[in-house]
Amino acid sequence: MGKLKSYQEQLQDIVAKGIDAAEEQQKKLAAKPFEYAEKLEAEAREYSVKTLRKRYNGYSENLFGQLRSLNSRFGNFAAELVAKLEKEAAEGADAVSELADDVSDAAQDAKKAVAAKKPARKPARKAPAKQETASA
Repeated sequence: MGKLKSYQEQLQDIVAKGIDAAEEQQKKLAAKPFEYAEKLEAEAREYSVKTLRKRYNGYSENLFGQLRSLNSRFGNFAAELVAKLEKEAAEGADAVSELADDVSDAAQDAKKAVAAKKPARKPARKAPAKQETASA
């Protein structure tokens, strides 16, 4: 029975060593999140809530300031574009108006030319009035 006792003890030692190794690995793995949390906590302590709020507000103001600047630049660009389009539209309207005036002048000239070439009309003759005869 001495051999069985020896096997039992060896088996228990192997299991104990396995348990110890598993426990050590579990502790290493479990320690990581806590190490990160402790590091984060230490860094967070460097900043007070007021400091964090001040930084946040500063970043926020900077961001919205840049957005306002971008909007202003876009507005200036749009205003220039609208002015250019309005100028081109006005020039186009002037050109159309001049063309219409030229066409109207040409039409008047043509009308006068046609009127000058027509022979004068003779007044229309009146048809003789019918005489009624009295029949008895």
